[in-house]
This record gives sequence, structure tokens and C-alpha cells, in this order.
Amino acid sequence: MPSFLPFALPDIGEEEIDEVVHTLRSGWITTGPKTKQFEDDFARYLGEGVHAVAVNSATAGLHLALEAIGLKNGDEVVTTTHTFTASAEIVRYFEADPVFVDINPDSYCIDAGAIEDAITSKTRAIIPVHYGGLACDMSRILNIAKRHNLAVVEDAAHAFPTQHCGKTVGTLDSDCTVFSFYATKTIATGEGGMLVTRDSKIAARARVMRLHGIDRDAFDRYTSDRPAWYYQVVAPGFKYNMTDLAAALGIQQLRKAPRFRLRRAEIATRYNRELGALPLRLPPDGARSDEHAWHLYVVQVAQNARVNRDELIRKLFELGIGCSVHYIPLHQQPYWRERYRLTPEQFPNSQQLYERCVSLPIYTKMSDADQTRVIEALHSILGK
Repeated sequence: MPSFLPFALPDIGEEEIDEVVHTLRSGWITTGPKTKQFEDDFARYLGEGVHAVAVNSATAGLHLALEAIGLKNGDEVVTTTHTFTASAEIVRYFEADPVFVDINPDSYCIDAGAIEDAITSKTRAIIPVHYGGLACDMSRILNIAKRHNLAVVEDAAHAFPTQHCGKTVGTLDSDCTVFSFYATKTIATGEGGMLVTRDSKIAARARVMRLHGIDRDAFDRYTSDRPAWYYQVVAPGFKYNMTDLAAALGIQQLRKAPRFRLRRAEIATRYNRELGALPLRLPPDGARSDEHAWHLYVVQVAQNARVNRDELIRKLFELGIGCSVHYIPLHQQPYWRERYRLTPEQFPNSQQLYERCVSLPIYTKMSDADQTRVIEALHSILGK
């Protein structure tokens, strides 16, 4: 029996190991010079004058973004049901309410047309969620936001490096963009995220609020002219800072990001070529002016297939192949379903995707032989 092929693995090389060892030997393992370097490198990578604020998770970054735009009790935020719960739970931190809309069946991202229908006098912001590495229709969403005077906070946990209309996600005209560096993401720091914004006031507020509302980071306190022991608490903040150990990984992962994206695209291209004859709907690829990050490769099992989605997953696992489902939508989750009286009928596109989708292995450490295993397994299960 061949070894188990995981759904995802981080691609950690000697460069990352050396960077972490250097950090350990430096004696500075919490937020310090490596975190500052990672922020600077990330902002430089995106370009266009953005500010980058490193945090310990994308969830933290989304929370800080909503705090910085002034979300408050009773406000509403429009987002999609087809996402991880973090995209919505951060709205509830403010005693505000997420308003859920369906996805576009052609992109699996939030339906821009449905956003406008969901806007009320209480709406304060939109959280578009880029899905699988493909960008939402941000041109249309930003136009809607401008007409209704709404903030836009992009959940870009899947979208590094992704482009929309020739521009990199993170440099669009939204108020904030938040990336994830979780272990399965396109670059990984184990846990971690980055809030990106062009607004210097939002960046400054996020820096203060990520560390207990203190007016300067610990590293600044030990490298400035003011006494190291002196600090001021200017707001009731949070504990959301990234450590230098995580940032050390990020510094080296970021340097590999272009190569990582190309390898993921190669894997996706081969899947497209060799799975096309099977009873599967292959994932959307976006417009020519867009660039897919291929964080996920999501197929839908056709109704006329020999097995349904759940049976396919079971058979793949029996063959030693890991896979996943992205996502169990929020209208199916007890808290959201019961609090907002959500039903599958309200979200037919998300419901169909949920019932039929399987995320296949796609990661840079995956060899051609590994991918051959997946392709042959799918043909053996679904082929004629």
C-alpha cells in the first residue's frame, strides 16, 4: 500500500530553517526586526505605496480592519455564505450583523449583483471573499461600494498572489485587504496574516490595536530614544502581533512566491488536461486579465457520475489520497443558520457547490508522480 498523499503540505526548505535558526540565535523571537522586515518586504512585493501590518492570523487582520473603519453595534456587513466562519464571526465581535448572499456559479466568489440587493440603511461595509485563488469581480464591487459610500475589506486568505484586471490583489481601491499565511496557504508561516492598506491612518490604528492598544511595539521601545520601560496604552486593544519566528518563515516564503505560483499553475493545467473527460466540472479559471493563485483546485461531481461526492471522497481516502471540501457554507452551520434563519433555498449556487465539490491535492511539494496517483485514482473511480 503506497503512503498516504496529504491534501496539502507547506514547502519549507533550508532557507526557512536557516532564517528561523538565525532568529533563535538573535534572542529576539517575539515581534521585532524580522517582523518589520517581513512587513517591508511584503509591501515592496505588492508595490503602489501600500502599508503592511503583520498579525498572528487573517482572522485577526479582518477584526483589526473592521475596528479601524469604525464598525459598531447595529451595523450590517454584506458577505458571502460560501466561506469559512472567520469571514463573518469578526462582524459579530462588534455586535454587528453579517448579511449573507449567494455566490456567482461561474466563479464561486460572492455574487456582485446580490450585494446591491442586500444593502440597507444599516450597511457599513462589504467583505468580498476571493475563492480558491480567483479574485471576486472587484471592479463591480468597488463601484457598488462607492455609490453607497461603503467600506470594502477584502478577505484574501486564498488570494496571494492573485490579480484582477491586471492589478495584484492588495493594491486595488478597497479600504483593506487581509491575507493568510496558515500552514496550507500559498505561502506559509504556520499561523499568521497580513493587513494591507493604502490608508496610513488605518495602518497606524491596526499597529496600535494589534498589541493591547500600546502606542509602540516592544521592538520600538527597545530601539528608540525613549526609556525601554515607558509606554502608553491609548485604547483597549488585542493580542494579535506576529512573532519573529513566524516572520522568519514569511521572509523566505515570500521570495519563493513567484516560483510557488508557477508550480501550482502547472499542476492545475495538468489536472485540466487529464480530467476533462471525466464527469467532473473543472474549476473556473477567470478572465484573461486575471491571474489565478491556485490555492485550491475544486471540482464538482456531475449528477450522472457513477458515485456521488461523499462516495468519491471515501474512495480516494481508501486509495490513500487526501482531499477536502471548501466549504460547508455558513447557512449550514448551526450558529449562523439559527441566528439568521437561513435556509439552503436562499443560496442555491452555494448549496449546489457544497453538495458536489471536492478539493483535490495541489501544493508545490507535490511531485508529478503524486499527481499521477490522483489522476489515475479519479479515472479508476469515475471512468467508464
